[in-house]
Amino acid sequence: QVQLVESGGGLVQAGGSLKLSCAASGRTFTGYTMAWFRQAPGTEREFVAAITRSGSTTYYADSVKGRFTISRDNAKNTMYLQMNSLKPEDTAVYYCAASRRPVVADKRSLSEYNYWGQGTQVTVSS
Repeated sequence: QVQLVESGGGLVQAGGSLKLSCAASGRTFTGYTMAWFRQAPGTEREFVAAITRSGSTTYYADSVKGRFTISRDNAKNTMYLQMNSLKPEDTAVYYCAASRRPVVADKRSLSEYNYWGQGTQVTVSS
């Protein structure tokens, strides 16, 4: 089992940047496909970005492509989400997620992920 703790959220003006971190503890970090999801009030949790175990391949939602960058440092057991050119519609609670499945067929699907963090609030003011 892995424990996930997000940090780095906060309040930022539109056009600004934030960098989220997700620290993992427990089992071997390199055994997990990792992802970021977000949930705004009154909406369903949605996919933001995912990264493979080695970090060699990344996936993004169309709404954040070109603005957000997902990365991981396996030596530090940490995943990151660099968010640039933030918009008010990016306001949400951001969650990190981990999947230990040997094959994650649909990295955009919540059901593929076994473990979740508690979330960190990101608020973008206009």
